[in-house]
This record gives sequence, C-alpha cells and structure tokens, in this order.
Amino acid sequence: MGKITIAIDGYSSTGKSTIAKDLASALNYVYVDTGAMYRAITLFALDNKCIVDDKINLEKLIGLLPKAKLKFQFNKELDYSQMYLNGENVEQEIRSMRVSKLVSKIAIIPEVREKLVSMQREMGRNKGIVMDGRDIGTVVFPDAEFKIFMTASPDIRASRRYKELISKGENVTYEEVLKNVRERDYIDSNRASSPLMQAEDAIEFDNSDMGIQEQFERIHHYALKVIEKQKKNA
Repeated sequence: MGKITIAIDGYSSTGKSTIAKDLASALNYVYVDTGAMYRAITLFALDNKCIVDDKINLEKLIGLLPKAKLKFQFNKELDYSQMYLNGENVEQEIRSMRVSKLVSKIAIIPEVREKLVSMQREMGRNKGIVMDGRDIGTVVFPDAEFKIFMTASPDIRASRRYKELISKGENVTYEEVLKNVRERDYIDSNRASSPLMQAEDAIEFDNSDMGIQEQFERIHHYALKVIEKQKKNA
C-alpha cells in the first residue's frame, strides 16, 4: 500500500541510471533502465545488418522487430537486473561507443518506440517501480506520482562518459564523446515521436556540481515525502 511510480527523465550521461538503480534498491522497488532497451534494439539492428555505414534499413529492421526478445534478468552478485537480448547477456556490449553513436537514431523510429513503450507500461502496471529514460514522465507514465528531470552541462556529461568508457577499455577521445553527447541531445529533443522534454510536474535536477551521494540523498528525500503523502491519501 502506498507504492508509487517514479519516472526519471533527462539528457544522456546525467547519471539517471545510477540514481534510479540506487533509489530502487533503497525503496525495494523494481528498477527498469529503458535506455538499455533502446540500446539492445540498436545492437540487434547492427548484428542483423539493418545498419550499414551508419545508414538504417528501416523496412528490414521493422520486419525483424518481432524477433527481438528483450528481458531484464536480476544479477544477485551485482544487485541489479541486466539486459538480455534473445537469451544473451548484452549488458556490456550495449554500453559501447558503437551502440551509443546510433541509439538516438534507432529511438526515433515510431515502430521501435511503440514496441518498447508497450513493454514498459506492462512492467509498471503494479507500481513500485523506478524507471529512467527520455519520455517516462511524459509518455510512458504521465500520471507517475514522482517525476525528476535530470540535466547537466554537455561538457560535464561528456567528461563523465569519457572516463566511464576509458575505464572499460574503449578507444575514444573526449572530443568524440562530446560530439556524441551534443548530437544525441539534438536528436532526442527534436524527434517527431516522443521528443525529450521536461514534464510540467517534474522536478528539474541539475547535477553539474553534485556528487552521486548528494544526488541520491536529495532525490531519496523527495521520494520518501511523496510516498508518505500517498500513504496518507490511500
């Protein structure tokens, strides 16, 4: 009783997934990383030659979409769920620059969004969920009781992403990552289908000058207040 839906939206590399994951763990809620779902479809498109020389064969991809089976499987050792594509753990591969460069272009395809939004709504049917992405508070769960919109300057986001990729052994430059961040911002904000925008009732959360712990403590505090209010109104 009193469980709510928490929607965390925002720009790429703002740490949405980290905060959402920690928040879900603290509240004993289900965590869903919708970005991982779009990344998995991007990987699916690459593996099935639906993308050649960065050009998308839309007809081929749409025809193959029913064969893309996505599943989150909980990893006890890591204490969070990982993305599986057609029975294979693709968690590491979907975080690569190869996928990052194309995911925003795949995410604008209406047929892809329709498939994944339907899955996301089903996952959150019983509330008690923390979901992060680009259109959670505006499209997937417009009635979510608690909405956060995360942002930070492009330079800071690129720096965070660059350090993450380097730590994983990726051969990238900071300039390449910054270019990707800016391109994704533009595509996400200007796509025709479910563009990235802040929901009117979302709390804007600029974490440019905040560490992970401070971010978590503030958002966790907000969430507890909303949950307490929900219990009183139940």
